[in-house]
Amino acid sequence: MAKTGKRFKDAKSKFEKEKVYSAEEAIKLVKETSTVKFDASVEVHANLGIDPKKGDQIVRDSVVLPHGTGKTVKVAAFVSDDKAKDAKEAGADLIGGEELIEKIKKDSKTDFDIAVTTPDMMPKLAAIAKILGQKGLMPNPKTGTIGPDVKKMITELKTGKVSYKNDATSNVHLLIGKVSFDEKNLLKNFNTFLDSLKKAKPQSVKGTYIKSMHLSSSMGPGIKVEIN
Repeated sequence: MAKTGKRFKDAKSKFEKEKVYSAEEAIKLVKETSTVKFDASVEVHANLGIDPKKGDQIVRDSVVLPHGTGKTVKVAAFVSDDKAKDAKEAGADLIGGEELIEKIKKDSKTDFDIAVTTPDMMPKLAAIAKILGQKGLMPNPKTGTIGPDVKKMITELKTGKVSYKNDATSNVHLLIGKVSFDEKNLLKNFNTFLDSLKKAKPQSVKGTYIKSMHLSSSMGPGIKVEIN
């Protein structure tokens, strides 16, 4: 523990805690201050000027990061037989219809990260809505996981589409890549997310929408970022 504490202190000494850095500078510092021995994730944390208790101020959207997240995503496709081929070609890891729903209903096992489905399958998914909902896996049109084009949905998820939603403390957290990524690619991912977050601003929000933003690596210190 002492070594970890020392590494963290050394990392924090490389930047000024209260200084706000440009996105380019912050990304460079995130890479320099990563203290773990594995390929750490790069995360963005945004504090929003919203009231999370108000339904019309919930911030929820999805965005396709141009360079992906560096994380392998396991996708389950709940589709009818005529869509199974499309799902397989797009790279879905788990494909099925009513039989898959019944299996999950029976054992409550959800060995996947994201679920997609078509509109006609949604009534059937009601049987496992509670199981999926508790794990944040229920398909939702706002996150682009319900639609007629199965191949497109799965392909986007496999190549970098991510969803985000504010938490109870008005913060949004998102993984935008790995420390091993090229700085230019991380910057492009960051800017793509920032543009998406700005567009997701609820109309009822007044005053400052994005109050602050930090970038950090897994277990690394947070670095304040300029919001342009």
